[in-house]
Amino acid sequence: MSEEIAGWELSRHGREETYRKRLANGITVRARWDGTGTVEAYAEPAGVGRTLTSSRKEFRDKEAFFTAARLVVDMAANLPSFRAGAETHADHALTGEVAGSVAAMPGSGGLPEAELTFTLTDGRSVTLILTEDQSNDLTSSIHSLSKHVWSEQHEEESAPEIEAEVPDVSEIDAGPDTAHELMTVLEQRFGVTRDFLLAHVDFSAVVVVGEPAVSTLLERADELAEAIAPKWFPGATERPGEIWVVLYRDSTR
Repeated sequence: MSEEIAGWELSRHGREETYRKRLANGITVRARWDGTGTVEAYAEPAGVGRTLTSSRKEFRDKEAFFTAARLVVDMAANLPSFRAGAETHADHALTGEVAGSVAAMPGSGGLPEAELTFTLTDGRSVTLILTEDQSNDLTSSIHSLSKHVWSEQHEEESAPEIEAEVPDVSEIDAGPDTAHELMTVLEQRFGVTRDFLLAHVDFSAVVVVGEPAVSTLLERADELAEAIAPKWFPGATERPGEIWVVLYRDSTR
């Protein structure tokens, strides 16, 4: 029986797990794990299964095994097409206007990755799976790009300063702003320490796992929503054998 995990086709035969990723340029990357792991890339069908590269040793650490598999995919995806009669690289990139906000979640394949899901205006949904380095590069690139794309427009839209009476907000609780402030609220008001935090993705989502933290937050859901508003809001997602509480940042505030 085969299934799909984090973009890989997974087949299980006893203790052996075989992960396969077919690329648009006719290359397939295959990674096998049965306590030790091997990785290879081969061309099909024009290459009749010709091996392009394979690991020279068996990996004994599963994290190192998956890292090697991902590096082979990165390398293979940039090779010319191996399909008969095709001279270009992979198929044309998917292009479309994004509708609404971008959903950011921890990777669903059990790996330390981030999943960014874009919904396009034509109805299609695209999920990108990024490593930590790629996520950091994306964040840095967008921050740098914003100075050139939107900064001039923001300057034009900025209104002249108008003196106005400042209301007294000393007794108003504005709620947590940053992820650090959110973690402080979780610990001080609900007893949820950092030990129960699985991950945060680009500081737009914080994930709480494990007991009794999850049960506490679910039982006090209304109090939680009030305590972290208006810039954060809670949600729950079911995982195999457990429930996660995910705290999302409202990017519109």
